[in-house]
Amino acid sequence: MAPSPTSAASPALPEPSIKDERIQLVDAHNRPCGSASRKLMRRFHFWHRATYVFVRNGRGELCVQRRTLTKEVFPGYHDLATGGVVGAGEAEHVAARRELAEELGIEGVRLTPCFTFRYADGGNFIHGSVFVADYDGPLVLQPDEVADASWLTVSAALALQDATPDSRVALERMLAQGWLASHED
Repeated sequence: MAPSPTSAASPALPEPSIKDERIQLVDAHNRPCGSASRKLMRRFHFWHRATYVFVRNGRGELCVQRRTLTKEVFPGYHDLATGGVVGAGEAEHVAARRELAEELGIEGVRLTPCFTFRYADGGNFIHGSVFVADYDGPLVLQPDEVADASWLTVSAALALQDATPDSRVALERMLAQGWLASHED
């Protein structure tokens, strides 16, 4: 049986840690329509914005994170991109930089905007903004959210059975649109 996407459905997992922060809500067409606490956004499955930053090293490998078991959505899964929800009134590129610094300790790198996409599945309703960043330095992991990180080829990342589905969709689109190469040809 596959792991549950939320810890509420799996009593073996620790209680999720939900940050007390305001999230930018949007409608199905990505137009701002207010804000809500993260807890309410999750509970009522509101449309919201999120960022996805694919961090690539000089060998073309991606930084893939293992989510902590206290994440409220997809605990213990692999995240193929760094990122998260956009705060109320926050611009997507600002949120992407914030998440990159918080989760991996990466600051001062160039973020290249790639595309936006809609993701609606499993109670998650997201307008995602996708970026790519090149980085070969050390990583400083945020212990509350990132259990581990490793550098994987694009093909190896896509082969992970327990990757978060939204980051998988974003990575598949990155490949299809030519933003990333598999480097295995």
